[in-house]
Amino acid sequence: MSEPGKPLDIDTVQAFVLIADFASFTRAAQALDTSQAAISLKLKRLEERLGQRLLERTPRHVRLTPAGARFSQAARELLRAHERALGELHNSAPRRLQVGISDHVAGPDLPQLLQHIASYDPLLLLEVHIDSSRELTARFDRAELDAVIVRNEGARNDGEVLVVESFAWFAAATWQHTHGSPLRLATLAAPCGVRQLAVQALDAAGWPWVEVFIGGGVMAVGAAVSAGLGVAALASRVAPAGAQDVTERLGLPRLPVSEVVLHARATDERSADTLRALSAAFRGALLR
Repeated sequence: MSEPGKPLDIDTVQAFVLIADFASFTRAAQALDTSQAAISLKLKRLEERLGQRLLERTPRHVRLTPAGARFSQAARELLRAHERALGELHNSAPRRLQVGISDHVAGPDLPQLLQHIASYDPLLLLEVHIDSSRELTARFDRAELDAVIVRNEGARNDGEVLVVESFAWFAAATWQHTHGSPLRLATLAAPCGVRQLAVQALDAAGWPWVEVFIGGGVMAVGAAVSAGLGVAALASRVAPAGAQDVTERLGLPRLPVSEVVLHARATDERSADTLRALSAAFRGALLR
């Protein structure tokens, strides 16, 4: 049974919230820079303290129990109150973290990823910039951004590799290519690195091509694919719903893999913690 008068440990509550958000003990441990065993022990102590099982764990899934779902909202309110109390005690100005995310990396998971960061650091002002990997990397190097999550488009070997992701050629299910005619491409405007690797692969294979759509973002390119305007080189994670990988069917050249990398500079200890949580959140999304 629980002890109503005994206070909850903030670190343990935060561990629970991270496990719930990431649906992963591994990702929560990465975010807190600790071991999976330590995270499991924190959860065990919290469940013993509350006298309730908060999470169901199987080799493949981690999900909230009904009791865990009820406790989750109160846990988040407790963390927000804790952050506010510390901020007022130290008369701290609102912290701001400026993060750049490549358009080819952001994908449909971005809202959920931002929710994870907001849960971890509820009083943070998170400023997100979406742009090309090349432009964001340049802005990071000029110290205009605190962190960027980009595709490694050069020989650069610094930064934290979050995942190595493959690309394929995607088209609408009803799209047909006329044999002997140039491949109709939907792309981002040059100097997009993904566009460059796509046209280089086509040129090396002797495939004629023509751009029929140039979008201002991956969402626009995906819309062109869904509308049947042409074929696009995309990671499967950001391909539009219903699009099909036509690489084998058309005999198109295979595309090289691409590293997704985090470059970050922390200005204080709390920002370093938040960037570690950001890394864990993106690893979880990109590896699905």
